[in-house]
Amino acid sequence: MYFFLLNLSVTDIGCISTTVPKAMANSLRDTRAISYTGCVDQVFFFVFLIVTEFCLLTVMAYDRYVAICHPLHYGTLLGSRACVHMAAAAWASGFLYSVLHTASTFSLPLCHGNAVDQFFCEIPQILKLSCSDAYLREIELIVVSALLFFVCFVFIVVSYVQIFRAVLRIPSQQGRHKAFSTCLPHLAVVSLFVFTGVFAYLKPPSIPSLFLGLVLTFLYSVFPPVLNPFIYSMRNQDLKDAMWKLMTKFF
Repeated sequence: MYFFLLNLSVTDIGCISTTVPKAMANSLRDTRAISYTGCVDQVFFFVFLIVTEFCLLTVMAYDRYVAICHPLHYGTLLGSRACVHMAAAAWASGFLYSVLHTASTFSLPLCHGNAVDQFFCEIPQILKLSCSDAYLREIELIVVSALLFFVCFVFIVVSYVQIFRAVLRIPSQQGRHKAFSTCLPHLAVVSLFVFTGVFAYLKPPSIPSLFLGLVLTFLYSVFPPVLNPFIYSMRNQDLKDAMWKLMTKFF
């Protein structure tokens, strides 16, 4: 579990580092300029890290499933070598997907200027600048990607259905509490990751607000990576005590 948390932390730091520093620098200089190479780099690394993070969350759901439903086989099914292989597969999947997505996006001719209405280079905003008859190939790739993400999401849901069934069969209340406490942080991170992304990309077209678009993009691109360390750290009693003292001091 901690090995996967280490990988998840790296993706969170990478996501923040890919978008926020450039946005802050542009804000301080009162400009929105970014080079073409810089835009390509942003798209590649952001997609790479986001996809890798979702793959890691899927693997972590399986890790929780094995730990709770088959604890006696955990060392066999999820030994150190198996964990390294699954993490490597997650990183490789994110890399290959990002290469395909970035190459497909930036092979499109731009017919509607070069101004992106976001604080970083986001693929949907770049597609809006492309010629109307040229981005169908990228749309097909996005549809296939959505199906793959849906399969991963279903896998996570099925894993947690089995986990909750197993937990509810634990006779002692202390055992159930301990099992739930190991799963709830991961479930909270998955929910935050999925729902912020869904809200950002499935916003009704009848609400064309630029400000709302910026807020939703901030929610799915910056909010989850910032909150993830706090969510997983809430199991630490010292941190909970410090947070409680901080809250009582101000409120």
